[in-house]
Amino acid sequence: MSKRDYYEILGVSKGASDDEIKKSYRKLAMKYHPDRNADDKNAETKFKELNEAYEVLKDKEKRAAYDQYGHAAFDPSMGGGGHGGPRGGFHAGGAGFSDIFEEVFGDFMGGGARQGSSRHGTSGAQQGADLRYDLSITLEQAFKGHQSKVSISSSLKCDDCNGSGAEKGSKSTTCPLCHGAGMVRTRQGFFTMERTCSRCSGAGQVIEKPCKNCYGQGRKQGKRSLNVSIPAGIEDGSRIRLQGEGEAGLRGGPAGDLYVFVSVKKHDFFKREGATLYSEVPIPMITATLGGSIDVPTIEGGKARVTIPEGTQSGKMFRLKGKGMSQLRRSLRGDLYVQAQVETPVKLTPRQKEILKEFSKLSEKANNNPQSDSFLKKIKGFWDNLTA
Repeated sequence: MSKRDYYEILGVSKGASDDEIKKSYRKLAMKYHPDRNADDKNAETKFKELNEAYEVLKDKEKRAAYDQYGHAAFDPSMGGGGHGGPRGGFHAGGAGFSDIFEEVFGDFMGGGARQGSSRHGTSGAQQGADLRYDLSITLEQAFKGHQSKVSISSSLKCDDCNGSGAEKGSKSTTCPLCHGAGMVRTRQGFFTMERTCSRCSGAGQVIEKPCKNCYGQGRKQGKRSLNVSIPAGIEDGSRIRLQGEGEAGLRGGPAGDLYVFVSVKKHDFFKREGATLYSEVPIPMITATLGGSIDVPTIEGGKARVTIPEGTQSGKMFRLKGKGMSQLRRSLRGDLYVQAQVETPVKLTPRQKEILKEFSKLSEKANNNPQSDSFLKKIKGFWDNLTA
């Protein structure tokens, strides 16, 4: 027997909008819902047809395939299975219908009614939550790598019942109220509503003799310590995942994960950009003028000598190759850039001032300050243009 046209089943034209299709489906679904037509077997058949038609026409890709190829688009024997058409059929109250019915009537039913059963297995076990720990380290620790001992307050597996939630010799049984489903169905008019079972809290199982230490939870609050390995070269804001080190699971469920968020403290001497380090170093005016050398600290705790050429100006950058930060999971290191800041002398003696004044007179025609002379020429040209 050939299938009826999907548009005909929903009572809409081929050019109907998505809203028109949805409204028509809602109206017909209410009319032919099996809970409202318990004595009419034809109603259940029509209801299945409605769901199958709506499953295709609500999806743009499936609808386009149906418009072009008809029912053959979803017939595996015709090579149409790849279009993602309806699979497995529909039945009243089944998974295929529930998804569509909740989508269309979710505003009436409160939405999310089936979430409780998806989180719990038949044993009542539930995975523990993930945890976050904020760890602050120094730049030196980020350079070398570091083993940090952290203390965490969270739910721990109960030692008395080994996480099962039941006393030794006891066991869990199927909940007599929901029969293991974790959800209880009630009828309101022609709607069937689902809610979390109040007897087992959605677990589907009840424990005959709960553990007296954890009261049937399989876990209890406590503190524990663990070592966190910080790799060399780690950057500020990095996240380290420790699998299974999070909150203990409920009733023997798997533990969650622990996420360690690493922040690197500001350094008094170095500024970091990736694997590159920067530092500003004051240079005595005499050293900058006549040349010389200075010692600067390095991140590993040593020092490096920097040669200062004659006539060094403030802002001059000196590169120390391979003296920067470690690189994560690599044997290479970044560079260290030292920026010279020429220091003007203060608290001069009368004799020092006299010598500098004498030096200034000697420098008037010696072109010892090319940048200043160039700047003054530009200013003079600017003023001349204003008065011209």
